[in-house]
Amino acid sequence: MPLRLLIAFFAVIIGALPLQAQFDTRARAAYVYDMATDTVLMAKNADVPVPPASMSKLMTIDILFEALQDGRVTLDTEFGVSAKAASMGGSKMFLREGSRVTVENLIQGIVVQSGNDACVVVAEGLAGTEEAFARLMNERAKALGMTSSTFANASGWPDPNQRMSMRDLGFLAQRIITKFPEYYGYFSEQEFTWDGITQKNRNPLLNLGIGADGLKTGHTQEAGYGLVGSAIQAGRRIVFVISGLQSESARAEEGERIVNWSFRQFTQKTVVKKGAVIADLPVWMGEVGTVGATPAEDISLLIPASINKNISAEISYQDPIEAPIKAGDRIATLTVKVGDLTPRDIPLVAQQDVARGGFLPRLRTAVKVLLREFNARAAAAS
Repeated sequence: MPLRLLIAFFAVIIGALPLQAQFDTRARAAYVYDMATDTVLMAKNADVPVPPASMSKLMTIDILFEALQDGRVTLDTEFGVSAKAASMGGSKMFLREGSRVTVENLIQGIVVQSGNDACVVVAEGLAGTEEAFARLMNERAKALGMTSSTFANASGWPDPNQRMSMRDLGFLAQRIITKFPEYYGYFSEQEFTWDGITQKNRNPLLNLGIGADGLKTGHTQEAGYGLVGSAIQAGRRIVFVISGLQSESARAEEGERIVNWSFRQFTQKTVVKKGAVIADLPVWMGEVGTVGATPAEDISLLIPASINKNISAEISYQDPIEAPIKAGDRIATLTVKVGDLTPRDIPLVAQQDVARGGFLPRLRTAVKVLLREFNARAAAAS
């Protein structure tokens, strides 16, 4: 049967830990995630689908990056500019109908200039029509587990069926950073010139010296001002999403505040090394009665800078664990909670092989089971 085992392992290693003051964001919805330790630092209305505005261009870019990575297109592939693309309003790359544009320039037009026209060109180039591309966006979102996202167009143009949650946008940012590192550098370009027109990157954090290197701003009257951002300092990378702010200046200030809070109020600490035994768990029908449970990789946690609460940790596993067991088999899950941060689940694996027992070990196991059942019935009868 499933069993949860409370442990004091981390309290011994770290001792009493203070709890950081809760960050109070002005954004209507927000999500902050530490990629180094797989920790959600903040989630405010993070699963509510909201108008994403141009932040949804990340989905268009993700699909284009997939096409580049699997060889369907190259950076030098040219797409034609249709009348529909050239007529798009809002932020534009200022593409001319009938012209041809390389995939690389379209990426820069979308990422740096937030070109709605460039998004339509990509959609038509990959799927024939923007409507077909929107269906593809929905299919990919579903396949990726983005359960709070729906798409009606490639650009984020206002539409009641264009919705994304902060968590989905954060996931998409993480995916772009990790799956397409060869193309991620486009997000940190400060400006891009097309057809004699130079436009600056709308990301307000890029030139502040705080490690910001992406990803995408967004704004419509309904959505307010939003930003999907990422920054890296001392090897730690965070991804954050904010939406519903009232002005460009509020977006810039809130983005910088979140970056500073994320890096100044938490310290990354390796608390358990790979191979260290956290607990000995019971084995069913094995030649030995227990097996060591150990993490497959070093366990690093984010420790709040100011504190008064302990870490809580517990192990959940199927009791007992049936032999035979191979070293490296996943046998349990360690759930760690630090203060108000989202609990983190860490897989635990067997430290050593445990062969199935012979006659005597199996006899001892049978006797233990009989005794356990007898004692349980006796306790229930008393």
